[in-house]
Amino acid sequence: MRGRTVNSADTTIRDVAGRAGCSIATVSRVVTGHGPVSEEMRKRVVAAALELGFPLARAFPETRPVISILIPSLTNPVFAAAVAGIEQRARSAGMFTILGQSNYDPAQEEAIAATLIAERPIGMIMTVCDPSSSLALQRLRKAELPVVTIYNEDTPQGVAAVQVDNRAAIRQMADELVALGHRHILFLAGKFISSDRSASRYAGYRDAMLAAGLSPAPPIEVDFIDASRDIDLTEVMVEWQPTAIMASNDLLAVTVIASLRRAGLSVPEDVSVTGFDGIDFARHIHPRLHTIRQPSQVMGTLAASLLLDMATGHKAPQQLRPDFIPQAGDSIAPPRQRDRSASFSTKRNPKS
Repeated sequence: MRGRTVNSADTTIRDVAGRAGCSIATVSRVVTGHGPVSEEMRKRVVAAALELGFPLARAFPETRPVISILIPSLTNPVFAAAVAGIEQRARSAGMFTILGQSNYDPAQEEAIAATLIAERPIGMIMTVCDPSSSLALQRLRKAELPVVTIYNEDTPQGVAAVQVDNRAAIRQMADELVALGHRHILFLAGKFISSDRSASRYAGYRDAMLAAGLSPAPPIEVDFIDASRDIDLTEVMVEWQPTAIMASNDLLAVTVIASLRRAGLSVPEDVSVTGFDGIDFARHIHPRLHTIRQPSQVMGTLAASLLLDMATGHKAPQQLRPDFIPQAGDSIAPPRQRDRSASFSTKRNPKS
């Protein structure tokens, strides 16, 4: 049975039972939520239904008052703020939420999405690594459950989304640095394979550099989870001698500032630093971070409202784009006139 290809339009619960290796009665207990069934068997039945393209909206006629949420990580406050907005809107509608974290890993993303689908939610709000190739998003669409992506750009047509214009936002901030006199600007980002947002922001940096007649440097891609703890910029600074570093999010920007300080460099006197997201604690570090604020809690509320409207049949999927908000800080300044070939090594070795 596992080798058989089934047309999703003709798939029945009998086909699902055959693929899962269980009885029709077991499938019935799983899809209705009535009767005993082990967690392992429940996962097998749901996986079989998804593999066969059997619409789980049809399999689960009785959804629970639950909104499922899939995000990369709660360690980044930007996602926590969005979840707060989702939960607030869900509670006002008498709903509960279930949360999963993918750790910026496409494989975990897919597995967690399948688990969340099995909870029979009214729909899901998710931030995926790349919406154009996300198997997790494809699972939701096959299941015919309402889905809204949040933060993701280039979400496929027909899928609801709430996101800011990352590319335009970063271009605007890069233009500021160029206007201050910076010509040697680096872009440090979370790995593009883990974040379409990082890729869009780098594209905005390239746009600004090329428009100014400058050569964009290749991106410095780092792991989101590990880099939030520490980044060693020694080789980067020696090779490129930048006067400014643009980080693809605020957490990375804060880590960049710490790394520069360990190297004996001052921000913004020696190197200007910018971030992205506008998380609250970035306003309280010294120097106050120059960044772009996303209205994350509002975006979460919008996503939940859109999902509820879709689930009740009141609205078709829409793609909403709230405005980003430039947030001026003290972490940028005009570049110093200095001997770029020696500045970093001199700072690191003041006695040499």
